[in-house]
Amino acid sequence: MDSTFSNPSLLSSYDQLKKPELEVALDDHMRANQTSLSKESSLQAFFKRVNGSPLKNETSTVAKTPRPRRVTKTKEDEEPTDIDEPAAGANALVTRTPRTSISFASSVPLPPSPAVVANQIDRQTAKVRSTISAIWADSGIVEVSDGIRDSLSTTVSIESLAIIVELFGLQKDVLPLKYLGLVPASQALRTPEISLKVPDLFALLSSEFWITFSLWLATSVLLPLMFSYFFNLTLKAKHGNVRHAKNVQPAAQYDPLTYNISKALISWLVYSQGVRLGGWIDAESVVKLETAIPGGHQGVLIGTGIGILTSIYEAVLHK
Repeated sequence: MDSTFSNPSLLSSYDQLKKPELEVALDDHMRANQTSLSKESSLQAFFKRVNGSPLKNETSTVAKTPRPRRVTKTKEDEEPTDIDEPAAGANALVTRTPRTSISFASSVPLPPSPAVVANQIDRQTAKVRSTISAIWADSGIVEVSDGIRDSLSTTVSIESLAIIVELFGLQKDVLPLKYLGLVPASQALRTPEISLKVPDLFALLSSEFWITFSLWLATSVLLPLMFSYFFNLTLKAKHGNVRHAKNVQPAAQYDPLTYNISKALISWLVYSQGVRLGGWIDAESVVKLETAIPGGHQGVLIGTGIGILTSIYEAVLHK
């Protein structure tokens, strides 16, 4: 540029100017030195366009348009701006919040209707119920419980329970427990000291045990069974109904009703009325049995009464 302009000192600091400022400075310099610069062949096209084109005034006007002045706001003008800024932020927050909520709600899978939710709950409940039922069926508890119920739902089982109760009380008196040892306490398991006791089997060698046990066995088991075998009322009833029934169950070998009646009668005679059969029954054994059996002979009578009622009820059901 120093070789082109006649007075290059005017543009000595053009490196610090921006493009618009450089254009204005260059235009002013070329117009101010038009007389000398118009002779340059490289600039003749520029001066012809500037002098002969209607864009001259427009170009100069645009080039010489001054930059807008910076308006300094007073303190009073700035205060409303500070007050309005939170309101603008609040408006922006209010405007943006629904969009965020809508986008979050759209990402959550919602059921189409409450009926679908109810059906899903019903299906899950049915699955859980079927799983529990399958586990319960596979465990075999149902079969075991049914077998136990069938076994206990008879008159024989009730009579057997009564005999077991009498034996339990008799064992404490005629076959007492003997101290065997001591299990020490455990702090880890939080268990106290436990004394081990077992039945004294040496008592089986004594005559006192066999006299007392034989008396109980005769009055509670053997004699009642003998009477129930010979006085079997069910046997007569079964044979009398053969003509009227196609499928007749076989008669029982022992009549449970006769068994309970004979047992109650024998116990009342021996323990309450003092029947000794000419000295065949030991008085000391009778007293020992009276104290050993739970409830004494009244307990035996209660057991036989229950057996009589169940025998009658079972006979009625089989009619």
